[in-house]
Amino acid sequence: MKTIDIHAHIVPDSMWRAVEAKQQWHGYKHEAGEGLGAMVACGARTTFTTPKVRYSLEQRIKDMDEQKVDVQVLSIHTPFVGYHLPPEQGLALARDFNDEVSATVRRSNGRLAGLATLPVQDVKLAINELERAMKLGLKGASLDTQVNGKEWDEPEFLPFFKAAEQLGALLFYHPQPQNNFVLKRNPRHGLNNSMGVIIDDAIVTATLICSGVLEKCPDLKVCIAHGGGPACFAMGRLDRGWHDRPATRSTPKPPSAYQKKLYYDTVTGDETALRFLIDQVGADRVVMGSDWPFVAWHPSPVAWLQGHGSITAAEKEKILWKNLADLLDIR
Repeated sequence: MKTIDIHAHIVPDSMWRAVEAKQQWHGYKHEAGEGLGAMVACGARTTFTTPKVRYSLEQRIKDMDEQKVDVQVLSIHTPFVGYHLPPEQGLALARDFNDEVSATVRRSNGRLAGLATLPVQDVKLAINELERAMKLGLKGASLDTQVNGKEWDEPEFLPFFKAAEQLGALLFYHPQPQNNFVLKRNPRHGLNNSMGVIIDDAIVTATLICSGVLEKCPDLKVCIAHGGGPACFAMGRLDRGWHDRPATRSTPKPPSAYQKKLYYDTVTGDETALRFLIDQVGADRVVMGSDWPFVAWHPSPVAWLQGHGSITAAEKEKILWKNLADLLDIR
């Protein structure tokens, strides 16, 4: 059985070369410290929680072999999307990353696929760069769950969704792991990561479902990280709001009618949550993710999934590889 991992991060080598040269990387400044130190930009400080963010292709594939992962789909570590930059600087960052990740994919002998990063602070530039990235062989784009405080249901983003739909590009949503609103509300107990991340997942899921984006772009391909957070658990409440408050509706059907139009990865935390997700959206809409290299799996995300007795062999086959093979045309 093949295995494909939708949720695997990469920090570009170009950033580490800039660090070695004591230069900024597209406005990100390195601060020395424990381990690999931190990168700082726009008042946000991102520390590195694993040394494997600075890793060779050969080391990555060795780890994949140990984890029994045949293909990883690479996406940028979200703190480095650069949405805060002026549009042309954001485009330079995106082109730098996309050129590098597409070259890495080509060198991997079929073991890697890639998602672009885009300067979505300027929709026209983002569309043009997505078109270019797809020509480079990338499979779509990885996106933050908001854009400089703007939500994804703003009308200005609809042409971007239309373009992604036409291109057949997958949009993979992943929130900020360290700098999110939960950090500002309660910086203790690691809640910014354990809760802040999945709350942002749920917000973008609900935004896409309730806004009518999926109605206007019926063939749009979207995957939400971390199983969509608690969004599917809250679907009954979203439906009730739709039924009870018709003045707030933006869709002709209740939210639950759209939840199966999205894909969700398996980074849910435990078997009970994953089983619930599968029961809500179907095994056809769940795909394997690892959050590599930031989540420690013992021994691997594949073994974790295969060890779940509540999930059938047919469901495991779809989740481990079939769904993504079809979605991304990975053979």
